[in-house]
Amino acid sequence: MARGGRQLAAAFVVPALLLAIAPADAQEPDTETRAGVIEQAQAEKAQDLHPYVPTLAEKYLGQAETILTTGMRWHPYFVSAYSGGGFTMGAGYRAYVGSYDSIDVRGSFTPSGYKRIESEFLAPRLFDRQGELSILGGWREATEVGFYGTGTGNTEDDRANYGFKQPYGQATLTLRPAHRIAFVRGSLETSQWAQTPGSGSYPSVESVYTPETLPGLGATVNYVHPAFTVGLDSRAAADYARRGGYLGVTFDDFSDPDRLHGFAQWSYEAIEHLPILREAWVLSFHGLVSTTGTKSGEEIPFFMLPSVGGGSSLRAYSSWRFRDRNSLELQADWRIMVNRFVDTAVFFDAGKVTARTTDLNLRGLRTDGGFGVRFHGPVATPLRIDFAYGGEGFSIVWAASAAF
Repeated sequence: MARGGRQLAAAFVVPALLLAIAPADAQEPDTETRAGVIEQAQAEKAQDLHPYVPTLAEKYLGQAETILTTGMRWHPYFVSAYSGGGFTMGAGYRAYVGSYDSIDVRGSFTPSGYKRIESEFLAPRLFDRQGELSILGGWREATEVGFYGTGTGNTEDDRANYGFKQPYGQATLTLRPAHRIAFVRGSLETSQWAQTPGSGSYPSVESVYTPETLPGLGATVNYVHPAFTVGLDSRAAADYARRGGYLGVTFDDFSDPDRLHGFAQWSYEAIEHLPILREAWVLSFHGLVSTTGTKSGEEIPFFMLPSVGGGSSLRAYSSWRFRDRNSLELQADWRIMVNRFVDTAVFFDAGKVTARTTDLNLRGLRTDGGFGVRFHGPVATPLRIDFAYGGEGFSIVWAASAAF
């Protein structure tokens, strides 16, 4: 080998041999240095750890959640006497008569004259937490309820208004076996519906119809109303849930002692909440079918007919927009969780009413869609705002409960 070649080989081989025969501990200081740097960084981070401090906005929302959804004695009450009453103001006072049992006296009113006052005794943990009892009594009045005629072929120009006054009393018992999603619910209500002339900018209903053309016009009807529901419910709460579902069948018997306006109603309802991306998104679906049947020689008063339209069904349409003997509602929400207090939603509604049960199909549905914001707690939705657009224009919904 040439001298220059031997020198070049030595330049590579000698350093390699030196590295190979070097003691193992000669390389350890570098490894220990890296480990030490990592340990020191972790120790510094540990010294900086502290509980999460909510922002000012989160503090205010937390206080609002406590006031609206927990056992505060004085509390706001935004439930209107009847759908379509407009902006509602109200308050209640809750007193506890046991560890969990309470009596709640509450009332609300609207600028348009809708009024409600009622008291409820609630025992939520009967029979070793397998039963809930509610005893409710009150009085309400509505002044501008819209009636457009029956069916879906009418227009907004066909609207007439009516009012009613109603005292009522109701007892409801719900039984749910421990750790089961199945439940049964029974209730008994007595009430009196006194239909009155309507106020507001639309004509009163008696100026458009007669008792011969509109059953129940001007009537005062006393109802003894037993109801029974059987179903499955895996939701954490009925008024706010991110997962689970509901499937129920309800039978209502509206018995008129005068045997003029008695009827029976069957309702079939399904709700499903499907969480996606660890509940960052939720797809929610709702379906409701109601059918009615009259007793021999009796007629359903117009103000008791099933309906679609309003803040919890067809949200772009007026409350009670379509009425007839049978109804169908279909709804879908794509909900996006902003934070633990606020959800946004893109929604779609479809529905119709029919005179015959055989027409309860997907043909001729009225539809709408839109965007909404929900302010909520873990089990309730005290404020919901929906912006909806449908076949009759744009509508803004303000509600004190979830859509479904």
